[in-house]
Amino acid sequence: MTRIIFLGFGNVNSHLAEAFFASEEVTIVQIYNRSLKSLPVALKQIPFITNVSEIKEADVYIIGVPDDAIADFSKKIPFKDRLVIHVSGGVAMEVLSENNRKGVVWPLQSFSKNSSVAIKEVPMCVEAESASDTEILKTLFSEISEKVVEISSEERAKLHLAAVFVNNFTNYLYSVSEKITTQNKIDFNLLKPLLSETASKIKHLSPKEAQTGPAKRKDAKTIEKHLHLLANTPYQEVYRLLTEGIKKEH
Repeated sequence: MTRIIFLGFGNVNSHLAEAFFASEEVTIVQIYNRSLKSLPVALKQIPFITNVSEIKEADVYIIGVPDDAIADFSKKIPFKDRLVIHVSGGVAMEVLSENNRKGVVWPLQSFSKNSSVAIKEVPMCVEAESASDTEILKTLFSEISEKVVEISSEERAKLHLAAVFVNNFTNYLYSVSEKITTQNKIDFNLLKPLLSETASKIKHLSPKEAQTGPAKRKDAKTIEKHLHLLANTPYQEVYRLLTEGIKKEH
């Protein structure tokens, strides 16, 4: 039985905690957060603490605090030579304190507070200083995910960059579309089947093969019409840059 403690209870750690709670091979010893939080009903029986000095002994400590706080927070863990990991995609393993064994497990998914995730399908990107700790993390996270892969900090940084394009930037473009439709009193829901089909295509086509639209066709008249409609908005330059990028790609 592996004993784990969650340090920080944001979106990532809250989803991981619910997944691990269902495992018969894992015991969640504590959940720490610097401020009080209401735990999901399923986790109510787990001890919740707000004081670092109350952290107990465990086999693995999972840090889920803001990226710029990971390094300092890892120094506060009141034990030595334990396996301490963080769950950030953009922070190197080396920032963790030398007091403990270091590791990273980055769940490659976008976690939102009020949205459920099929955790079994989420890739877990694993890294540790030693081969033995790597195996510990692989075994541990295989309890909740069907895809656990070993990835270095350098590889993870590049994968995180790619994830920002495919997720964060794409979602921003969704919000732009929503503003355009809302401002023109058009139902944004009309675009959702298109949104779903675009994402679905990537399951069997490369992004380059799936590309359509006026930029790929080099349809100058439609592009100029769209740029005119976007006049005096911050989105005109976004449209122009993306259009030029697609033209060069195709």
